[in-house]
Order: sequence, then C-alpha cells, then structure tokens
Amino acid sequence: MTLPFDLSPLAAGWMALAILVAALVRGYSGFGYSALVISASGLVTNPLNFVAVVVILETAMSLQAARRAGPDVDWGRVGYLMLGAMAGLPLGLWALTTVPEDAARAVIAGYVLFMCGVLLIGWRLRAQVRGPANMVAGLVSGLANAPGMGGLPIAAFFAAQPMQAAVFRATLIAYFPLLDLYSAPLYWWSGLVSMDTLWASLWALPLTVLGNWLGGRHFFGTDPQEFRRFAILLLALLATLGLGKSLL
Repeated sequence: MTLPFDLSPLAAGWMALAILVAALVRGYSGFGYSALVISASGLVTNPLNFVAVVVILETAMSLQAARRAGPDVDWGRVGYLMLGAMAGLPLGLWALTTVPEDAARAVIAGYVLFMCGVLLIGWRLRAQVRGPANMVAGLVSGLANAPGMGGLPIAAFFAAQPMQAAVFRATLIAYFPLLDLYSAPLYWWSGLVSMDTLWASLWALPLTVLGNWLGGRHFFGTDPQEFRRFAILLLALLATLGLGKSLL
C-alpha cells in the first residue's frame, strides 16, 4: 500500500505521533496544531504537503469544540481579523509557492522560531486592541496561513492583551474555521490539494479527534501558562531541526 506523499513507514509513524501530540496541545490551549504538524512534517517531507491537511483537520477540531466556545466569542474582533486575513493570504500563497522546497522549509522554520520567541518573551499591552486595528493582526495571520500557520500570530496578539482566558480560547476557536473555509479554495487554486491530501486527512482524523478530546478534558487540570510554555518550547525544537535540515 502506497502511503500519502510517498512517506516511508517510519516517516508515517513520526507524523502520526506528531498529529496526536499537536491535537492534544490544540485541545488544551486552543492553538498550536497547525504549526506543530507543519514543523514536524518538514523533517520528513515537503512541509507544503501538509498545509491543506491541517486546514481540513483544524476545521474538524473547531466543530468538535464549537459547543463549548459560543457564549465567550468576541465576534466583532473575529470579523476584523477576517477582513485582514482575506488580504494577506493570497499574497502569502503567491510568495511561498514560487520558492524551492528547502527555501520554503527555511522560511517556515524561521517564522516559527520568531513567533516562539515572541510568545516566550511575553510582551504585554496595557489595554485590549479594539475595532479596525485588529485588521493588522488579521493581515499578518493571513500571510502566515500560506503555510497553514495563521494561528500563531493571533495567539501571540491575544496573549499580549488583558483578555479573559475563556474569551481568548473561544475567539480563537471561532476564528480558525472561518479562516480555513476561506483558505481551502485558495490552496486548491495554488496546487496544494491532491488525492494524497484527502488520504492523509482521512488517516489523521481519528488521531486528531482523540488528541483534541484528551486536551479538552485536561483544560482545567493543568496550569495553562506551564502547558503553553511546554508547547512553545516543543515547537521551537521542531522548527530548529527543520531549519537545520533546510541548510544541510
């Protein structure tokens, strides 16, 4: 049996583990799934292969968590974020799909490392960002969603503001499926969707649902800051390995 994207059995096992861990992180913290999966995939294949896969699976997890998010969503903020993302994503896809595989891997790894640094530094704003100013964050998110990682800049943006944890998580959960629905046809247009995409999404779905469920169950059982720090350090390690691979 041929595995998707011509993965070897060992590489497929690595991706199965990465998907399960990433889903657990996503279920607990509300972000990190796409970045972890894409960073892990860059060690065994072209990371662009898994961009559309993570979009499909992010949508599945958002639907799984939607019933817990509704009352706390800041819909006005979501709307402004989407307006910015709609402008940023086409530009990001154009740039990323015109460079060689190693260059794409290096760009993705460098971006992830930068965002990990921003998240670890823990920069803070004195007040919440309101209104149209959120479109700037959405623009950055759209650019970053070209490799399927538009959640990281929004997570960093939210973490810098004095937001309640429930609103933080619920607004992320609401934003992701809208971004993914907008992204899907553009990925197809850019050649990032194939039969391998559908096949990989099918075998990854049970692991994703399981990890997301386990992460959601432990949301109130562990210190959120410690868990988020662990996830960021894990992501930084994967990105560092991916950057090293691109330079060798």
